[in-house]
Amino acid sequence: MNLDKKLELLKKEIMSDSDNKKYTDEGIEPLFSAPSTAKILIIGQAPGIKAQESRIFFNDKSGVKLREWMGIDDDIFYKSGLIGVVPMDFYYPGKGKSGDLPPRKNSAPKWHKKVLELMPNIELIILVGKYAQDYYLKENKKSNLTETVFHYEEYGPLYFPIVHPSPLNFRWQNKNPWFLENVVPKLKIRVSEILDK
Repeated sequence: MNLDKKLELLKKEIMSDSDNKKYTDEGIEPLFSAPSTAKILIIGQAPGIKAQESRIFFNDKSGVKLREWMGIDDDIFYKSGLIGVVPMDFYYPGKGKSGDLPPRKNSAPKWHKKVLELMPNIELIILVGKYAQDYYLKENKKSNLTETVFHYEEYGPLYFPIVHPSPLNFRWQNKNPWFLENVVPKLKIRVSEILDK
């Protein structure tokens, strides 16, 4: 069975999961991208409500900033088949007191391994934010996100932890100028090395 067929079957399996019943009942499909040709994978938090409604992930200011940090344009991000996007939760988890709720904890353990098997050519996994870093780096992560991102080189060549590119993180970026000065240029180089092969 080819990978595209496996992808379709996996989407149906995810939609038939009782944990996702409320979304499936509303006709909402899981939002992720797993092209078999992908070389770079972005693991983020969860779709926002706009992304879920438009079916386009990172189609906002965060996405513009993420592509800027990676040194790529919209066409490469969305149309090249070289970039996969797999959030920690494939559905919008809802609104909390101070922004969106965190991704549901049971989603990644249940589905990520199966999704990643559809992308056999991944050379780099960009871990966007605390939830992705906690899950994938486990006990190797540092005491907080800032320390983990600061020590990004320890997780290469496969993993590259970064802060979320949300406009809400401007204070963090102002307090940590080393991120834009040192980390982002290295991310651009790594992305370019892989995509230019």
